[in-house]
Amino acid sequence: MTDYEVLRVFCAPDGSHGNALGVVREASAFPTPADRQEFARQLGFSETVFVDDAETGAIDIYTPSARLPFAGHPCVGSAWLLGTPSLLTLAGTVNVRRDGEFTRIEGRAEWAPGRTTKQYGSAAEVDALDVPPPGEWIYAWAWQDEAAGTVRARAFPGRGDGIDEDEATGAAAIILTAELQRDLTITQGRGSQIVTAVRPGGLIEVGGRVRPGSR
Repeated sequence: MTDYEVLRVFCAPDGSHGNALGVVREASAFPTPADRQEFARQLGFSETVFVDDAETGAIDIYTPSARLPFAGHPCVGSAWLLGTPSLLTLAGTVNVRRDGEFTRIEGRAEWAPGRTTKQYGSAAEVDALDVPPPGEWIYAWAWQDEAAGTVRARAFPGRGDGIDEDEATGAAAIILTAELQRDLTITQGRGSQIVTAVRPGGLIEVGGRVRPGSR
């Protein structure tokens, strides 16, 4: 099998959890979208990134079943790994900022269509949710502390491709932040952490901690 790396993106403050990301540095080994889609399916991560140009940060993003113009956790992970000031995605140029232990990228809510946010009354209600049947991409959330801007969330992609629940989803966090128009600290999945901020010009910044993962 072609060599690839695994990162954990949006780790908790103690470095645990995070969403696994597959990264293929030598994307030329997969010259066509069909080749890349098949390899992403074989790996089975929620997303896999193919690096087309490490110097410019040109990347190509796939789930096990679809090519994505933009996604948060692949962009944050790629920015951390490549060290570039920006990334080039199908959706557009993604600016990168490093802030201590956090790697942050900027995106737009319209780059990630098809996600439905659903608010619940408490974090306990979100914790108790069963995985819904495939069909709709749902971001379930509730305030942990509304005054502090802390949120409990879970993500259900609903694609029927083996990813029943996504551990940490930057694009959905961008959508929620755009809807609420306020900075957030989100605890998602088993305990991953995502931080967001509203920026001028319709941009939303999303960031988190990245750690090396294992196969």
